[in-house]
Amino acid sequence: ALATEPEIILLDETMAGLLREARSIAVVGCSPDPERTSYQIAQFLIDRGYRVYPVNPGAETIFGLEAYPDLASVPEPVDIVDVFRRPEHTPDIARQAVAAGARALWLQQGIVNEDAWKVATEGGLACVMDRCIAVMHRLLLR
Repeated sequence: ALATEPEIILLDETMAGLLREARSIAVVGCSPDPERTSYQIAQFLIDRGYRVYPVNPGAETIFGLEAYPDLASVPEPVDIVDVFRRPEHTPDIARQAVAAGARALWLQQGIVNEDAWKVATEGGLACVMDRCIAVMHRLLLR
């Protein structure tokens, strides 16, 4: 456990900085269903003052906001791309995030993909995997 402690502290500082500095967040895989975690977390982010862009090709609006079919359709570069998609979809989302000029790729709890990590970090993005953005927000920004 001792060998990973500095990495955990560094990761916490990175996540806190991302959350503190971010103004806009694209939520990829955001569901229009209030029972779904992606909907609830996007609502949490809106309630915390972030400009949220729901990305879901099957929805026209979510929270009364326009939903976008993909990251390329979002009208401004976002600070964080928060991903609620299965791991096998994440390398393509990472490529889209790099192309769209995002600052960070954030894969939600339970989502890990080394190829997505590589694409994001080689493209100059910070990358967080397997962490819930809402839980980290509550823990790190009090």
